[in-house]
Amino acid sequence: MSENVINLHKATDPPTADTAPTVLTVVPDAAPARPVPLWVRSGRAVKTAATHEMTRATVRAAARHGLYTFNGGRIVARRAWDGRTGSRYERMIRAAEAAGNLEAAEEWEERLQRFRAARHHRRMDLLHSPVDAAKGMAVGAGMSVGVLVALGVVMAINTGQVSDVVTPLSATVDFIALLIRIVQVVWGPALSVGPFLALLALWSVGRKQHAAPAWALPANVRNSEGEPITPSIVVKALRDLGVPALRNAIKEMGDAGASMLGPITIAGCGVEVDVTLPSGVSTIEVQNRRRKLAENLTRHEHEVFITLPTAARTVRLWVADSGALDEPIGPSPLVTDDTMTADYTKGKAPWGQDLRGDAAALSLYQRHLLITGLSNQGKTVALRSLALWLSLDKSVQFLMGDLKGVGDWAMFDGLATTLIQGPTDEHVIQVTEMVEGAVDEMNRRIQAPPGTVFPPLIVLVDEAQVAFMCPAKDADKRPYGGSKANSRYFMAVRKIHNQGRAVNVLMWQGTQDPTNENLPKLVREGAHTRASLALGTESQARMALGDKAVDGGAAPNLLRPGLDQGTLVLASSGIAIPAGQSSITVRTHYIDDDAAEAITDRAKALRDGVTTLHAIDRSPEHDPLADIAAVIGDAPRLRTKDVLARLGTRNADAYSGWSFLDLKRVLDDAGAEPHKSDGVMVVSRDRVVRALAHRDGEGSASAE
Repeated sequence: MSENVINLHKATDPPTADTAPTVLTVVPDAAPARPVPLWVRSGRAVKTAATHEMTRATVRAAARHGLYTFNGGRIVARRAWDGRTGSRYERMIRAAEAAGNLEAAEEWEERLQRFRAARHHRRMDLLHSPVDAAKGMAVGAGMSVGVLVALGVVMAINTGQVSDVVTPLSATVDFIALLIRIVQVVWGPALSVGPFLALLALWSVGRKQHAAPAWALPANVRNSEGEPITPSIVVKALRDLGVPALRNAIKEMGDAGASMLGPITIAGCGVEVDVTLPSGVSTIEVQNRRRKLAENLTRHEHEVFITLPTAARTVRLWVADSGALDEPIGPSPLVTDDTMTADYTKGKAPWGQDLRGDAAALSLYQRHLLITGLSNQGKTVALRSLALWLSLDKSVQFLMGDLKGVGDWAMFDGLATTLIQGPTDEHVIQVTEMVEGAVDEMNRRIQAPPGTVFPPLIVLVDEAQVAFMCPAKDADKRPYGGSKANSRYFMAVRKIHNQGRAVNVLMWQGTQDPTNENLPKLVREGAHTRASLALGTESQARMALGDKAVDGGAAPNLLRPGLDQGTLVLASSGIAIPAGQSSITVRTHYIDDDAAEAITDRAKALRDGVTTLHAIDRSPEHDPLADIAAVIGDAPRLRTKDVLARLGTRNADAYSGWSFLDLKRVLDDAGAEPHKSDGVMVVSRDRVVRALAHRDGEGSASAE
């Protein structure tokens, strides 16, 4: 109370004006705390107990196990009903008709007719079975008594005791009596325990089928596996997608939306189904709700892929088995098959598996290649696996630049004609001049007589964004990086893209997350095969694969960085893509460094020996005979056209315009003339070495 009132008069005296009550106000130092009512404290305690996690877990457990038993009984009853009637066949007939699969509907109808005929036959047999059973029992009992008596006669003859004739019969009677006593003893407890055993059996059935609401199931069961994909689940997922026109159309359909669905078929580690959307619903409305559709199907977003087939107003859904995409695929055939070889012209590189579980093989014939993706997603391994396969074709030549420089391509030393490794501006300059040398070789091939066949020359640059973003300039102030008309690396790549394919000079590039700065538009659009691992945004996906692929359903930006390593989206004419789709998702094989070295060792054994250059000689002075000896390396002989190609790579300024006559002139003057071997003109290493030694010896003598 805020004040205390004390009346000094007696309670019986009437108050008057003179005798007004005296009021004394006592103000305490501090107001006492109002006590909390008991009912409030009890309510709080009840609320705390009701919302406690242990209480919730107890309620969930009680509901779960109770529903296991109840729904287990329903499942058993349903199974018994299905076994005794044709309801299972009728359900399958209705589902086949709703899916438009009339052949399957006719097959199930035939099965139903056979089931009904067999059931009728069994019921007719039951009319005669009691009489047949009685006759059988009578005959059996008579025969059994006869056998027992015969056995007793044999025993009596053997022992000489007439009483032994009934001994087997009396023993049998005693045994039957013992069985009756056992049943009498067990029958009572069995009647008591039997219902509990029956409930336990029903509980076990319900538990195995998870026959309880999702909120009552344990967390590990709720999150482990999604439900099997059935027509009703797909239709319900589409109905709840949040598209009003789609929801209303499904409600108005007489078959509850089943007519929208094509057959659900097994496709690799998942299922595939075509959905014909009703009028007023566009495919983009479904594509834009991929996450919600996946959740409606009890899947994660990365486990549902939406593509557009050729049919109008149709989306194709591929739904993975829950958790299947997190399982690794098998090893590459390059690792398991030591006898595998490659064919650049007609063969296909075993790259991995598509989502259906089929082998994904890529043709590399006359196709420029671009692979992009975020850092540490498997870009280098995916690009390297293609080069490893192609290295098993001994006619293929490689010019390689690794602008990361951590040894990912070191196993190609002794296999590639040029291998430059490092991230600095100096390495970018070397790579740029290597690509420019390939341009000179391309121009030489273009000027060759018509019909000339040239060996494949693969110009491979990994981490190409380092080259495009290099700020260095040459003596003429021309930048090595950038995307302007005077940018040396950019223009060299563009020239190869424009004309290299016709003479088997191909450009392969790997680059990190693409932007207009680190991957110019003209360069990325010049690649015939474009692949992308996980990316951050849709705009990057469009840069990597093009608008057509992304508009058709390609979505590398929806891949999970770090979890979907090695999974890429590919747009190329070199791989089998399902009809109506513009891209395909491939899970590439992982080939580690040790396995890669074993493959390159096999590739080196197919060749005569390759001297790998680790830098481009930019000095204006050159010694043609010494350069010829250098490009031949340890090989006993080398074809003249290969010598010309390597000379052009070694020093483009000096040898890019060389022809066979120029080479022959130098060798003839040195006394190391080219000659034919197996019908082709070759240059002998021994002749060139002797010519060099003879020349050096003459030089020393003249100096003296």
